[in-house]
Amino acid sequence: MSILQSSSDIKKLSEGIDLECKLAAGRNGKGELPKKTFWESYSAFANTNGGIILLGVKEEKDHSFTVVGVSDTQKILDELWTGANNPQTISCNLLTEEMVSVVAIEGKKIITIEVPRASRHFKPVYRASNPLAGTYQRLHSSDVKCSDETVKRMLSEQVEDSRDDKLLEKFDLKDLDSDTLKRYRIMYSNREPENTRVEYSDIEFLRSIGGWKRDRETGKEGLTIAGLLMFGKLMPIQEVFPNYLLDYQERDESSDVRWVDRVSLDGSWSGNIFDFYLKVVKKLIADLKIPFKLIGDQSENSTHIHDAIREAFVNSLVHADYTGKASVLAVKNSDSFNFRNPGLMRISVEQAINGYEHDCRNQKMHQMFHFLGLGERAGSGIPNIFKWWGDNHWLKPSIYEELEPYDYTVIELEMRDVPKDVPKDVPKERINKIFEYIKNNN
Repeated sequence: MSILQSSSDIKKLSEGIDLECKLAAGRNGKGELPKKTFWESYSAFANTNGGIILLGVKEEKDHSFTVVGVSDTQKILDELWTGANNPQTISCNLLTEEMVSVVAIEGKKIITIEVPRASRHFKPVYRASNPLAGTYQRLHSSDVKCSDETVKRMLSEQVEDSRDDKLLEKFDLKDLDSDTLKRYRIMYSNREPENTRVEYSDIEFLRSIGGWKRDRETGKEGLTIAGLLMFGKLMPIQEVFPNYLLDYQERDESSDVRWVDRVSLDGSWSGNIFDFYLKVVKKLIADLKIPFKLIGDQSENSTHIHDAIREAFVNSLVHADYTGKASVLAVKNSDSFNFRNPGLMRISVEQAINGYEHDCRNQKMHQMFHFLGLGERAGSGIPNIFKWWGDNHWLKPSIYEELEPYDYTVIELEMRDVPKDVPKDVPKERINKIFEYIKNNN
């Protein structure tokens, strides 16, 4: 944060989803950590996408900022590190020394604290000792107390590496759509004709791909959540996930109707994830302009753009939090594709784009798609989408999360050329001014 060198730099800032400014003057005016509000902001940034807290900066009535400074910076730093390492103050310390610095601006000292986004293993990050009472998220420029439902979802994410591996003791083959399972098995056998799985019974086949499970302690067995979601009938699925909703819409901007084609849970088909994929993926890639190309004496009928669309669609299905209230939604426009799934990302957007790590919410479902050659499992899916889209010099894909009205994640792919005078790598994502400023001046 040493790029903040003058009061004019401060005036360029605007408090938002990833920037919080606090006066931190204390009772004697020399400086004090605002214990309650600071740790609320710390919690909010950690539970959302990270952010920067500036101490010694005052917000004026016109929402501009003025450097006031703090004279006793050491006192604040001592309070900061004491609190960060005290579980009675905050549940975990995410800070390193490199994330905290004292900056002198025109003879006045301010303290900058860069709070990182917490991994799911540390969420919820909460103040005091009660997660239900002390967990916050960042919404616009405010620290908002999380609902009990949101906190409980964070706690589940913390301990469950795969959300879809749970045994559903009272669900069995009668709860599956037999035609869906048959379609999957045919596609699998066509891809892996020599694999011994093709000769298995339905239960043994499901067990081998993660759709059936036995509890070794109790001896009870049945479908897993993955098995039910991928191959189940609609009513049994909604018994487990009351908010379960799948929706595909093809829209025409020149038409007055809301959509020109739609696939929804209208009762005319099974309603499970695999059938939804099969129905929708054909519609998504229909009418794509495919450059004619021969491989040997065979024409190639697919391109990396097809691959990118399939990957984005599978990604939204296997990363969805089906306990959430938002629907799974795929939208096809004349020049774009949008994929929305309930639930926030398990890793940051930056980590997903760069392929730093892979943390799928529904690992068994992901495995089932992967057995058919669909869905990358090594953290390369999103980077490939960005590469393939960039190869066409189209606008860079966008990935973003929203908390209102419910938690959800969106991938946007636009088939629009980047203007010739704009560098290919200019980001399209909505970036707050503070991070834009830091990126451009480092």
